[in-house]
Amino acid sequence: MDFQNVVDSISKAACVVSVETPADGSPMKFRIVTGNRAYLDTIERPMQNVEMLTRKFVPNSEYTNYLNRDLNFEDSCYRAAVEKKLLHAYAHPARYDVWFNMSFLPLGPDEGDLHYCMYIMEINFKPDAKRMSTISADIASAVLETCIKLRSTDDFRTIMNEICEDIRDLCDSENCCILLMDKAKRSCSVLCEAFSKDTKLVSMENYLTDDFYDIAESWENTIAGSNCLVVKNDSEMAVVRERNPVWHESITSAGGKTIVLFPLEFKNELLGYIWAINFSAEVADTIKETLELTTFILASEIYSFKMMDRLHVLSSKDMLTGVMNRNEMNNYVDDLVEGRSGKSVGVVFADLNGLKVVNDSEGHIAGDELLKKAAYALQEVFNSRDIFRAGGDEFVVMLTGVTEEELCRKTEELREVSKKYSDLVFAIGYAYEDSTAEVHKALRLADERMYLDKKHYYEMHPEKKRTTVN
Repeated sequence: MDFQNVVDSISKAACVVSVETPADGSPMKFRIVTGNRAYLDTIERPMQNVEMLTRKFVPNSEYTNYLNRDLNFEDSCYRAAVEKKLLHAYAHPARYDVWFNMSFLPLGPDEGDLHYCMYIMEINFKPDAKRMSTISADIASAVLETCIKLRSTDDFRTIMNEICEDIRDLCDSENCCILLMDKAKRSCSVLCEAFSKDTKLVSMENYLTDDFYDIAESWENTIAGSNCLVVKNDSEMAVVRERNPVWHESITSAGGKTIVLFPLEFKNELLGYIWAINFSAEVADTIKETLELTTFILASEIYSFKMMDRLHVLSSKDMLTGVMNRNEMNNYVDDLVEGRSGKSVGVVFADLNGLKVVNDSEGHIAGDELLKKAAYALQEVFNSRDIFRAGGDEFVVMLTGVTEEELCRKTEELREVSKKYSDLVFAIGYAYEDSTAEVHKALRLADERMYLDKKHYYEMHPEKKRTTVN
């Protein structure tokens, strides 16, 4: 067959790939036999910011002369050339900021150990919804079910646990997990995971040590520019061992034999990864095709969830001290009144003495540092979620289910802890009520008692007295 005439008749970038399957069982070879002008340009005149291993095309050279090894590409070429299957994929490889619409067509006749297919690709600079939705009915049903579940509840974490279980069932795997990554903190957290009943694998939580982020960060190089990593057998696991020996040891020592790993990316931000361990190799094609679309949807939802979480932090936390702000305090007070839980409530007002003197004599930067010290001292005694910066130099602590004796003891502990910090002196008032419904009364009494404590302090230290007493 004149392969050059075949590819030249294709208007899109196209090439012929040969797959050599040696009878002695040695590794298969994947070679680019020839390509049309549009395909050769992807090698000799690549897109901006794309680095090829070489920019000179040589007919019948192994494809790894031009690109790093890609197990997904090899798998598709094998199934098209050797198994004579017609394949289509729409993917976003990590090595390029574009979407590839790819087709693999079987060609014949075979020549002994040599088998052929044609690889055709079209580049989209933005994801094409029509291309992404061109999938089988079974896969479309699975993806649609995921979308419906995500839109059917406000409890994001609960529904993600359900979806994780669905994906584990689809993959017929022992474990499925979604791991989130925080680049700023260089930390990882488990969003959700699911296990089969008979698995001996343990929760990912057991592996999240302080240095685990380094392992997760290494997965990008292990995927090596593809859109995912699919490891179905020992031969492919050997590639993982070669690329990432530390992670390979971690997987295999934990009992992992096969793994499919997909990055979760949205708006060029890596949010984390989803994987399935010890999956059924018989449904590998379905798993890959389903997750290629599902991860696109999940990444969008996770991105929105994280954005809402960040917005909630911005709207509820005091940015200087890191404790809850007045807006969050007001919402909490309303919840306590409306909830009528029957629990007791204790309120502590803690106001800084001498802040104005520090601001006037040392500047507002020093004043801000004193406010931070106040927050540190409060957090040594109370849980951060119970501490609120009500405004200026005034902090409020609200505790539920506490006894009056415990509240008194905590207040005295705060006085002792504050002595560890230079220039930090609190004026403190506290009040206790048997019911959270009376929280407004407790707030008023604690405020009044705090002002009495402040008055006494300034009588004892007139040099710290401010023009206007808070």
